[in-house]
Amino acid sequence: MRKFFYAATLLPFVAACAQSPDKVGATYVSPAIFDGRSCQQLHAERNQIASNVNKLTADQKKSATDDAVITGVTLVLFWPAALAMAATQDHADQLAAAKGNYEAITKAMQAKNCPQVGVTG
Repeated sequence: MRKFFYAATLLPFVAACAQSPDKVGATYVSPAIFDGRSCQQLHAERNQIASNVNKLTADQKKSATDDAVITGVTLVLFWPAALAMAATQDHADQLAAAKGNYEAITKAMQAKNCPQVGVTG
């Protein structure tokens, strides 16, 4: 009975774990917001967003890994470690928004037939 109580108590903490970055989908952003930009401006903005996506992906991966380690320690060794679960920062919302902007810019570039040279990401 005591194990059930601990498991039920820890469930909200385990559910709050940061997602793996590859499981974070893009938030929809309309490509129309980029209509007034030249191909050169779109390339520059897309490269900047790609850098941001890469940084947020690394941050999210670290948070997900840290959460997995804390969860393992919590469930196997020491249940009070669940209190540390709030210590990691989830970047999923920021990552989803950045991915959405990246996809929207890519679609805007395709609509304008922009050349793909010099584009990262």
